This record gives sequence, C-alpha cells and structure tokens, in this order.
Amino acid sequence: MSNVNIKPLADRVLVEPAAAEEKTASGIIIPDTAKEKPQKGNVVAVGNGKPDEPITVKVGDSVLYGKYAGTEITVEGKEYLIMRESDIFAIL
Repeated sequence: MSNVNIKPLADRVLVEPAAAEEKTASGIIIPDTAKEKPQKGNVVAVGNGKPDEPITVKVGDSVLYGKYAGTEITVEGKEYLIMRESDIFAIL
C-alpha cells in the first residue's frame, strides 16, 4: 500500500490506478500505445465527507470508476487520480 502524504478534502478520494493490462487473455502482448487506461484501482486516501454525505469507501478498497473520472496527479514520481466519491461506481 502506498504511503502518500495527501489528505483529500470533503468527498474526494485518492486512488492509485491498477497497472494497465500487459497482454490479452490469449497471450498477445499489448503495446503501450494500445493499452486502455485502467478503470480500477486502490483507494489510498479519503476525505472526511460532507455533513449530509459520509464517505463510504475506505483506504485499501479496490474500486471501479469511470473512464474519464478524476484528475491525474503525480506525487514523488507515482501517478494517482483524485476524484469525488460519486465518480466511483463500485467496490470490488
């Protein structure tokens, strides 16, 4: 688990995206240019929520989110997404 020193505010969540698939189920290697952005990742930090909307995901949860969800940020050379909890579709 990442030990990142970022504290999201309100209903925001910091997610570490899963690695893009390196090859297909049948073993064909996918070049970097054709790799799909992953739509799942692990929650590494959560905000405190809003008074009427408590945060329901927690650090360590594996989640699914929208293809264009969140804003990409880089911290100490590692890429993360910061998004609203409402951009998360499901906990896996």
